[in-house]
Amino acid sequence: MVYPQTHSTLANSDGSNKTSTAISTNIVITVGPNPVGAVQKLSIDEKRAIKMIDEVGTDGHIDSVPNQSTNITGSCDRIRFDRMKISEAFSRSFVHTHAQRYPFNIVIVDNWNGSDNNSLVTTIKNVWISGISYSFNAGDWVITDSMTWEAETISTTLANGPSAQGGSNNIPLAILSPTSDIEQAADTGGRRGSLDSPGLLSAFLPY
Repeated sequence: MVYPQTHSTLANSDGSNKTSTAISTNIVITVGPNPVGAVQKLSIDEKRAIKMIDEVGTDGHIDSVPNQSTNITGSCDRIRFDRMKISEAFSRSFVHTHAQRYPFNIVIVDNWNGSDNNSLVTTIKNVWISGISYSFNAGDWVITDSMTWEAETISTTLANGPSAQGGSNNIPLAILSPTSDIEQAADTGGRRGSLDSPGLLSAFLPY
């Protein structure tokens, strides 16, 4: 059962109760085979610059296009727990930022959608730690380590395929080959980006 105007899920098709909201209690963060415990917050930012194209004689933008690669950055707050500082918890053999010699991958397994093949698996590849900070506080004795990082790319899969499938209501997506194939390949890690594929000028979407 869905709400008539927005199609937001209110209940199952038979009228039984249903919870559709994603919550963070079913998320496992790993580096290699090792889970990262005591994480309080993990933030991920994906940003790229968009160039607006103007022209003399027109009051408004006539086109727009990305003009830089997407930057993947983030941060993590973790209670200092199990006798490990934050870099150790991420399976690294150092505790100070300047000691990192080689990047690593962070894998986030989101079991909200289901376990095993129904899990959403996000991989953040080639992570470099850009900062580690912590403080000793007389008012609150619990030590929290904070880490900022930058990565080369990010991808998400569902059962080793595209994760964007229209949700439980099967919302129609803008699926139009070859554009959608290229977008899905970039989204699932098969490509580093989607703008270097031929035919961009002739590509279009129905909406």
